[in-house]
Amino acid sequence: MTHSDADLDAVFTHIDKQSDSFVTRLMDYVSNPSISAQNIGIREVSELLVKFLTGLGMEAEAVPTANHPMVLGRRGDDPDKPTVLLYGHYDVQPPEPLDLWDSPPFEPEIRDGRIWARGVGDNKGQHFAQLLAIESHLAVHGELPCNVIFLLEGEEEIGSPHIAEFVREHADRLKADLVVTADGPLHASGRPIITYGVRGMTGFELRAKTADSDAHSGNYGGVMPNAIWKLVHLLGTMKTPDGTITIEGLHDPVIPPTNQERAAAADLPLDLPAFLEKTGMSELDAPKDRPFYDRLMFHPTLTINGLHGGYGGPGSKTVLPAEAVAKCDIRLVEAMTPDQVMKCVTAHVAKHAPDVEVVPMGGMLPSKTPMDEPLADAVISAVTRAHGISPLLYPVVGGSLPDYVFTKILGLPAFVTPYANADEANHAPNENMEVALFLKGIKTGAALLAALGDR
Repeated sequence: MTHSDADLDAVFTHIDKQSDSFVTRLMDYVSNPSISAQNIGIREVSELLVKFLTGLGMEAEAVPTANHPMVLGRRGDDPDKPTVLLYGHYDVQPPEPLDLWDSPPFEPEIRDGRIWARGVGDNKGQHFAQLLAIESHLAVHGELPCNVIFLLEGEEEIGSPHIAEFVREHADRLKADLVVTADGPLHASGRPIITYGVRGMTGFELRAKTADSDAHSGNYGGVMPNAIWKLVHLLGTMKTPDGTITIEGLHDPVIPPTNQERAAAADLPLDLPAFLEKTGMSELDAPKDRPFYDRLMFHPTLTINGLHGGYGGPGSKTVLPAEAVAKCDIRLVEAMTPDQVMKCVTAHVAKHAPDVEVVPMGGMLPSKTPMDEPLADAVISAVTRAHGISPLLYPVVGGSLPDYVFTKILGLPAFVTPYANADEANHAPNENMEVALFLKGIKTGAALLAALGDR
């Protein structure tokens, strides 16, 4: 056993001894609402975090933005040690609908080996585990194996509208060797994962108006254009029944996956019949021959989030709609950008339905770290050490996080190491986190610091 192994064992022993206290402190933390969409508790929780980080010997402050503050802390400035930037977010989703919760969302309870509370999985329990990992190293050894920067955002749940501006403005304070985010769920099997990339996203609305007001479908049918049909026909030009997105130029920037990325995706476990049964689906979306994980990692998607217009109440109403709106999003893969995608969408609509209005709704760049990045070894070894099993490696996940600010603005490799259970129900009623996984998250964070200190 090397000296560093013995050091880490001592930290793990400390975590085990403090497990009850750590769980109690997490429950106290998540009892503080911090709902960014409703501006509830943001200032209070940001101040709470600054106090905690300062207590860990960090230079810490809540840095103002145009809306909610970023909490920034740093400990260590040894040029001979690597520096890790740990990212998380202290804001949470609104808890509504409240009547679907089995216990009040901000009155955490432990049931069935899980903590139930809004934000416990997404993301407070995960970044709190990282903070307790730092505390545990300091309690046992009095110092950290590497330099640490902590960045906690207060606007992740409303789309991270100011993080890019913040990172550009404070790039000199965010100099690091790598970025690690603890967020999201483990694999459905319970096996840990490491993510090297995320898809980006851009949203938009298509708005059609054919007259000043809705009309009688008999008196005006065949005379007045139907706004919903106008959007239906337009949407039909954007994607074919076989799953091909036909927006001109959309795919031009796409960088195909490497052989290593394809192999990693092919190695991921999948029980397709169980997946279909669990989700209530009878089949996968078109195209039929596309591998499961390729769909989530390597291809853009076009989703109709909602189609609104006319009458949707009970019974019938023979109305001819004068206005209709389609809400859509497109998930982006490397090296697509929201601006490029919106130019393609706007040009496509101008060609096929020039009287339909296109309204951009914001977006986020994709992010990807090469799978042969040398610092990945430290992340892999840390997850393996804490869980006792090697992690599954995801080249990309289907969802979106603001990792692009690290990979594209700061030029750093970025990894996501989820600590929460697959059924954490983040964004939904009865959000929860398994106590055992919270404690493994603390050990994962501790092992990461040790692994980086050994480099």
